[in-house]
Amino acid sequence: MAAEVLPPVTNSDDRVLPPEYELNEPEPEHCPGPESEMAGKADACDGCANKEICESLPKGPDLDIPLITENLAGIKHKILVLSGKGGVGKSTFSTMLSWALSADEDLQVGAMDLDICGPSLPRMLGCSDELVHESNSGWTPVYVADNLAAMSIQFMLPDDDSAVIWRGSKKNQLIKKFLKDVDWDELDYLIVDTPPGTSDEHISINKFMGESGIDGALIVTTPQEVALLDVRKEIDFCKKAGINILGLVENMSGFVCPGCKGESQIFKATTGGGKALCEELDIRFLGSVPLDPRIGKCSDQGESFLDAYPESPASVAVLNVVESLRDAVGDI
Repeated sequence: MAAEVLPPVTNSDDRVLPPEYELNEPEPEHCPGPESEMAGKADACDGCANKEICESLPKGPDLDIPLITENLAGIKHKILVLSGKGGVGKSTFSTMLSWALSADEDLQVGAMDLDICGPSLPRMLGCSDELVHESNSGWTPVYVADNLAAMSIQFMLPDDDSAVIWRGSKKNQLIKKFLKDVDWDELDYLIVDTPPGTSDEHISINKFMGESGIDGALIVTTPQEVALLDVRKEIDFCKKAGINILGLVENMSGFVCPGCKGESQIFKATTGGGKALCEELDIRFLGSVPLDPRIGKCSDQGESFLDAYPESPASVAVLNVVESLRDAVGDI
């Protein structure tokens, strides 16, 4: 069977959300969710236009979990990239991590963009114009290189400016699709870039991948206390959700001048930064990565910063973090 190009995703696309999950109105506040055992029974369900739909949906064990576990069986290491705060360079670091791992031709790497409302990995990986195809084996991810595959909702949007205005139930269905229907094949690493916070996507990915096994979370922060406040919440989420914390990376730790190689502190670590936080909470500190303005340029152009500027202190720092990360997952 020839590969079929998936049509653009819209807010009524049945490929992503089955018709029975289409609700009459947006979920009310404190909605337990259409798949919950309390769907149609909770206090929030009284007077809700979706009550009959939610009550009619099948309850009990999620039958997709075994399918997800089977589909991900060929992936050795699954790593979540988390940060409680936006703007700390989490997606940028996910991209550089993917580039760095795939530089080893013996490794097969996958990058999953879980930021459904703000997908950015395709642009940073230089494959934003590609399309996802469907065949007998499922959805085929976009290959950036022979050993680097990527999956994102961006590949299915009608244009770059299209907004994804979805609530939790529809996001969950797409996340399931990425996990059970994408033909990831055999991978050494699957890097999952998540949105900021501790919300729907984080809860769902932990639930859906629970049986297949998540190696742990790589947490990204910047030195200032404002970022560390939210990172503390992310760490607390990992502990409550049972997610192993592989370590923490302090991104934008100083500014490196491309000309003179001099380094200055832009985001001053008023409380000791990421390293002090790791010492306080007994978390592995994977390293500090300085800010190089050429990282932004490479991200915009979809190029590997590590290949373009291997002499930059930022490149050296990223590679050191990768070595520490591989050590943390037991693969050195």
